[in-house]
Order: sequence, then C-alpha cells, then structure tokens
Amino acid sequence: MADNLPSEFDVIVIGTGLPESIIAAACSRSGQRVLHVDSRSYYGGNWASFSFSGLLSWLKEYQEERDTVTESSSWQEHILDNEEAIELNRKDKTIQHVEVFCFASQDSNEDVEEAGALQKNHASVTSANSREAAAFVCQHTEDDSLNAVGCSVALEPTPSSDSESAQEVNDAPVAGEQENHSDDKTSEEETSENVPIVEDIADQPKKIRITYSQIIKEGRRFNIDLVSKLLYSRGMLIDLLIKSNVSRYAEFKNITRILAFREGRVEQVPCSRADVFNSKQLTMVEKRMLMKFLTFCMNYEDHPDDYKGYEDIAFSQYLKTQKLTPNLQYFVLHSIAMTSESSSSTIDGLKATKNFLHCLGRYGNTPFLFPLYGQGELPQCFCRMCAVFGGIYCLRHSVHCLVVDKETRKCKAIIDQFGQRIISKHFIVEDSYFSENTCSRVQYRQISRAVLITDRSVLKTDSDQQISILTVPPEDEAGTAVRVIELCSSTMTCMKGTYLVHLTCPSSKTAREDLEPVVQKLFTPNIEPELENEEIEKPGILWALYFNMRDSSDISRNRYNDLPSNVYVCSGPDCGLGNDKAVKQAETLFQQICPNEDFCPPPPNPEDIILEGDSEQPEASESSAMAHVSSEIPVENTNLGNPEEPCE
Repeated sequence: MADNLPSEFDVIVIGTGLPESIIAAACSRSGQRVLHVDSRSYYGGNWASFSFSGLLSWLKEYQEERDTVTESSSWQEHILDNEEAIELNRKDKTIQHVEVFCFASQDSNEDVEEAGALQKNHASVTSANSREAAAFVCQHTEDDSLNAVGCSVALEPTPSSDSESAQEVNDAPVAGEQENHSDDKTSEEETSENVPIVEDIADQPKKIRITYSQIIKEGRRFNIDLVSKLLYSRGMLIDLLIKSNVSRYAEFKNITRILAFREGRVEQVPCSRADVFNSKQLTMVEKRMLMKFLTFCMNYEDHPDDYKGYEDIAFSQYLKTQKLTPNLQYFVLHSIAMTSESSSSTIDGLKATKNFLHCLGRYGNTPFLFPLYGQGELPQCFCRMCAVFGGIYCLRHSVHCLVVDKETRKCKAIIDQFGQRIISKHFIVEDSYFSENTCSRVQYRQISRAVLITDRSVLKTDSDQQISILTVPPEDEAGTAVRVIELCSSTMTCMKGTYLVHLTCPSSKTAREDLEPVVQKLFTPNIEPELENEEIEKPGILWALYFNMRDSSDISRNRYNDLPSNVYVCSGPDCGLGNDKAVKQAETLFQQICPNEDFCPPPPNPEDIILEGDSEQPEASESSAMAHVSSEIPVENTNLGNPEEPCE
C-alpha cells in the first residue's frame, strides 16, 4: 500500500517506458534507492505490448477517461507557503485518431470469451461487411462513435447479425503486472487441453478461414506492440543487454528476410554474400556490381575522394553515379539503407548502409533481432533488474504534482494520489506526464501506426514461419516511406494461421490517411465464403487498427517551462527502426545523476559476493579479479536468447 512506502528515495522515476526503465535499472545497480511508479496498470507506457483483449481494453480506456473526468484539488493542501507545485497529467494524451476495423467473418451470435481470461471487461469492435471492407470504410452513428482524448475513434456497437455484430471481449489484468505477459508464456501443452488451436495452414489441402471468434478465443497468443521496432544485432541496446546481463530475462528471434516492393510486386532482397550469389533475381554482372559497392560502403571513410562533392546531395542521386543498375539502386536505397529518394544525404545513406552491413552475420543472415512476446518485454526486463537491486515498483499509482522549493528552485518531493509526500534528490519524468502548461512551447511530431492481423504472408514461401521487414517507398518525393514488419506465430505475437503486421511512418495526416494506400497495395479485405475458390493474390486482412502516436524525441529541455535542474525528461518512442535514441538518452541522464558510476555494469557473480564477517575476503577478492578479467572477453558469440548461428 502507498501509506507503507518509504518517505525518502534517491531517485523517483515516473513512467515505465524503455528509457525510464533503463535509467531505473542503472540507478538501482549503482546503489541508489529507486522508486518507480506509473499511473497505468501495465509496464511500458507507449512501448507496451498487449494481448488482443488487452489492446481493446486499452482503447476503451480513452473513452472512460474522456467520459469520467474527475479532478481533485485536495493535494494542494499539502503544499507549504515556501513551495510551489508543478502539476502532472492524470490522463494520457499521446494517442489520437484511433480507428478499428474487423473484416473476419462472424461464426456465431453468441458472446465469445478469451480462453484463460480472469475477468470480463466489455469492449466493442465493428465488423465490416464485404462492401464496406472493400472500400476500407466503417459506418457508424454519431451517438455511438467513441471520441477520446481528441481522438476520432471508430469503435462502436452495431446491431447483431451474421455479418455485423459487436463482440464482447475480456480483459485480464493481473495485480501490478501487464496482463498479457504473465499468462502468455505458458506452454502450448498446458493450454491445448481446453483451447482450440488453429491447424497450420501450410499443412492443410484447403485453406482454413479464421473467424473473429477464433481470434477472441486465442487472444492471449497475441502480443501486439504499440510501437514497432527491431534490434540491430550490433546496436546499442543489444550491447547493453549483454553487458548488463539483462538478456537473460528475454529471448530473441532473427529476422529471416528483407523484402522490397517494386513495380507492384513484393520480392526478397539478397543481403549477405551467400544471398547475393545465390539470388536468381540478379544477373552475374549485377552481383559483381552490388558486392563491389557494398565492399566500398564498409570502408567508405577511407575513400573520401569517391564521394567528394556529393556529401550534401541526396543519396539516391549519388547511387546513380556508381554504375549500379536501377534494380540495384532500388534495393540499396529502400531495403539496405532504408531511406527514400530525398530524405537522406549521401553521408547519411553511406552511414546507414555501413551500419546495415556491419550488423550482418552476428546472429543470422540479416542485421535484425526481434524479442519474443513483443517489444513490450524490453522495458520489463530492465524493471526486473531494477527490482533485483532493491528498486520499488507501484503500478496504478498516480502522482499529482512535483513539489518545488521556491528559494533553491530544486524539486524536493512528489505528492501521490493518496496525499503522501515522498522526498527524493532526483526525478525522472516521462514526457506524457507533464501538463499543457509545462509543454506550452513544445512542438510535437506524430507517428502514424497501423496494426493488421492477416491470414497469410505478403510473400509466400515454403516456410510459413518467416519474419520480414519491408520498406514501401512514397509515391512522390514529398511523401515518406512506410516501414512494414510482418511477424509470424513463432515470435509469440499471434495465433497459428495468422500474421501480425505493423506499419509505421512519420505523420502528415491521420494514421489511416497516411497508411491506407500502402495497406491497399499489399493486402485485401477478408473475402466472403462464396469467393473462397477464387485465386486471391494478396493476403486477407482479418482485423485492422490505425492510430497516431506522439513523437516526443529530440525535444530540447529548454522547451519545457520552468523545470527544476534535478527534474529530467524522458521522451516516448521515436519513429526510427532501432532503439539507439532511447539508450543514448538513458545513458546521458544517468551520467548527470551519477557522474562517476558505470552505466549498467555486469552483475556480480553470486560466488563473489562478500557477506559481513566473511573471513575469506582475500580469496573472494581474487575471484572478483578473475571475474573482471572474464568480463573483458569479446561478446561476439554471446548467447543472446539462443540466436541463430552466425553465418558467412
């Protein structure tokens, strides 16, 4: 209970996103007394992952927050005459323009419950008929539309019928934990007794139709990320996971293929040396051209004359001077450098290409890893590390305000939802907790996101367990490229027989307006039963979600009004593919708090821990020295969640 919390800490962290969780772990590891709180009922903030019903309940929270606005001023009684308060938000305003569409057929009119759910929390999803699905339009009435936190949300109950019905879904929050993770990781053998499992489509002579009821029943097999990212195999986050030994809390899977969308077709891009020479898409001359150019990119800094005069022009223009065919230029620009025609300079493009090539071969034949059970596992891994070293965690715990001393202009305490004053030296606050008064001069960008559940892969192969990344270039130079990540059931993010597809791009309009053209190029709404026998080239969409998310990265601290020097701001997710910005931010803020401490050092060997009164201190010290030497060994072959064997 809150009244049992200690009244003083060294560091208080508000928000459980990835950078906040890394800082909390680093501070706790360095011996600081850490209190880590979040007003949400789950870990991760906008970095979180949800089961299917958990996601629908998360969407419904915005309606509840909008409809039940309760502000209490009783906390102001705790502010003394020589103090002032920086009020914090009680509601999350980082998600906007949410629209949900269900194209899967309804096989019954009865209420369907998620297998293994603990308690019921109703939410509604619109089921579109075939004509509406084809037009990607969801009809709704003005009275039933869900508007929350300035969002335009197409979640509403509709009359029950075979083609249109409102399904009730269940939420299963576990006290103090994000509801999907504690139960999702049960083995298939444990759940197979009472949960119907969809047969592997590849093994069936006839395609099995996935219904909405099946998605609900298998909802706990979904782990749907709010933010879609991958881990570069030699990126800062992988190095931090290995160095701190936090990697033991998670498992990872290698991305199996890089795809390209060209001339209306999806095709696989050769990445490694073996892929290039085994590729049937490239001629022998093109293979030699590509290998020569990629070899140059690995050491481009040593050959400045080769790109002199092109440093500030677009990378796409530089590629045209390198004797590469249009086919190779497209692959390098969109699938290796992962940029668009005009968004990157030559230097940026060469850096991105080198980084891509540098990450090849460490854990597989692509540069990327994906955490099993979703991106939301990563903040929780660092929270576990913080807790191991004494950090205290409180979810569903709101903070009314920061208390600032008028004379010193330093923050001295927080006042929580129970009116308790908790003193601390340092305060780390996630951006979304600051009020409009504090952020009045901040200009936020937006990220457009779409999440699709589909019935098959965008590029069918012999194996149905492919994990793919695809970059779809913009139709014109003014547009932005759309990143598509397709996850199979072996990533523990979706049920068998389905794929989970994430689309991401910087926002120019609403998420649906930004991403729907790409969705229509790659997918088709789920077809009606009478059309099953027809050959359908594109994967079918069973369910779709669109929303805009705030991008608070790269905002100067000076843009926030009147922040004390011991209050540090953590940003939410950015639009980039990797996690380097979050790690850099966490390390920078940690060094400001603990300037003479190592950032997330390896944990001590249990055998080296010296208890008070232990008479074998010299031997233990010798053992510690040996452990220090062993930590200097290169980590190239570190077993990070059983990665794939390094390839040539």
